[in-house]
Amino acid sequence: MSEEIAELQQDSMENQTPEPETPVHKAPAAKNSSSPAKSNNGASLEMLMDVLLLLTVELGRAELTVKQVLDLQKGSVVELDRIAGDAVDVFVNEHLIAKGEVVVVDDKFGVRITELVSPVSEEEATL
Repeated sequence: MSEEIAELQQDSMENQTPEPETPVHKAPAAKNSSSPAKSNNGASLEMLMDVLLLLTVELGRAELTVKQVLDLQKGSVVELDRIAGDAVDVFVNEHLIAKGEVVVVDDKFGVRITELVSPVSEEEATL
């Protein structure tokens, strides 16, 4: 019986078609690098430069009931928790990274960064 199993296994292996190899694309090594570790970090960092991030500027917040939201119409004014002139918060992928002031550039709103927020400061603010 073991001879039959060995024969079946051999037939099975002969009838299998080899899978095509998947091509491997290597990132180019960083130029003028003094160590392999630096070249790997440089190449990895370079690969991330085109990753899109969501930048959000928060002017203020308000808490509304469902009824208040349903009552909103054209011309309604929602009062925010900040006063005019207060710094706005700048978030990248929902993480606070800076504070700034609203400016107008060619008829579009912009933000002038006035303060960078360290990750430690952000964690303390949420406690």
